[in-house]
Amino acid sequence: MGKSPLKNGRSNITIFLAHFSVFLFVVLAASWLRRISLQPDAILQGYLQVISGLLAFVFAAVALVRFQGTQDRISLILGAGFLLSGAVLAATSVLFFQFLPDAPLRLLWAPIAWWIGRMVLALLLLVALLVEHFTPRSRHPRREITGALLAVIGLTYVLAAALRGLPPEVSRHPSAFFPNAEQLLPGGIFLVSLIWYRRRLAMEDSSFDRTIYAATWLNVAAQLSAAQSARLLDAPFVFAQALMVLGYTVALGGALLENARLFEQVRHLAVSDALTGLANYRRLLDVLENETERTNRTGRPFSVLLLDLDGLKKINDKYGHLVGSRSICRLAAILRIHCRAVDTAARYGGDEFALVLPESREEDAHRVANRIREVLATDTEQPILSASIGVSVYRGDGERIETLLSEADQDLYAEKEKRARHAPAAEPRRRTPKT
Repeated sequence: MGKSPLKNGRSNITIFLAHFSVFLFVVLAASWLRRISLQPDAILQGYLQVISGLLAFVFAAVALVRFQGTQDRISLILGAGFLLSGAVLAATSVLFFQFLPDAPLRLLWAPIAWWIGRMVLALLLLVALLVEHFTPRSRHPRREITGALLAVIGLTYVLAAALRGLPPEVSRHPSAFFPNAEQLLPGGIFLVSLIWYRRRLAMEDSSFDRTIYAATWLNVAAQLSAAQSARLLDAPFVFAQALMVLGYTVALGGALLENARLFEQVRHLAVSDALTGLANYRRLLDVLENETERTNRTGRPFSVLLLDLDGLKKINDKYGHLVGSRSICRLAAILRIHCRAVDTAARYGGDEFALVLPESREEDAHRVANRIREVLATDTEQPILSASIGVSVYRGDGERIETLLSEADQDLYAEKEKRARHAPAAEPRRRTPKT
């Protein structure tokens, strides 16, 4: 059941107050840092700029590779946006390194170059959310991404052109609460994106989305700190640079976690059965090969159980194929729950299953088989299930895996024949005399 509107309202108020309190703390901390007489270190700023650019490039590569061919255009636009932002950061980092004769003049452009990079990223995040909101489905995602990039580049150029002339080395209003108020513009765009992304998390709550949300939050904090900068490359600006680097790091960490989760999911799908979730035939062969090698080294045998669900065709004919599939899953659940953690349960094919019991002798295997029969017999869900079970043991005598499975299969069908002999004979059908 969903939360009541009253609880949702209280939760939203709590989140708003928490965010407001932390943002206020960042502003006050940056304001306090203005008192610290920090000598401008252009080399440090340049290295921070280069690190941010490298992190942006890596994030872009990971995001574009991860979401290529998907309809998640927010991730694709963000990947392209981080690529563009990284290019801006890398290109403008040369302004911080005083290699040229007119270095002091070029250094004055460093905060504006930093501002342009922030605007590019803020606008791209907002444009990505707008694209997803107004065109939730599209057959031309590449055109939308290209259009978003061109629109952001054009808008950023217009805004940068509006700031004519070199920025002053000292703020025109050093005693104001926000001496560098120009930095509030990208901060406001980041804040709108943060609020919008918060609503998106109610539908898309993945590790990637959560870290993008956290990175957006850090970018808002970075702009609030940069707005407290009263002179060129002072302590609040260094604090803003550090928050920016942390934001890129968080975003990259989220993308890497999402990739790791995806790789694990693909690996699991490659070795598991789609219906039951048990190991598939390929995984079963790998486990049997590993167990035979271990038995050959240690001399400790292992056992294999082959199980065949009885009467699946009758169940399908009487109850339907959905109930038949449910019966297969019921047997799979029993194997998963009532076996050891070191055992491997696999779907051998159709209505047949295999159970590998490491370091188990023949009497142990028969004990496990009897326990499975008991659990099936006490299951009250209809239809009542039963399974024929065959046992084979590998003792390290160089048998092939095919031979091991064949012995278990022969034992299984010997049990089926034994059941057939003891089953009550069916009543003969009476023939209707011809008229």
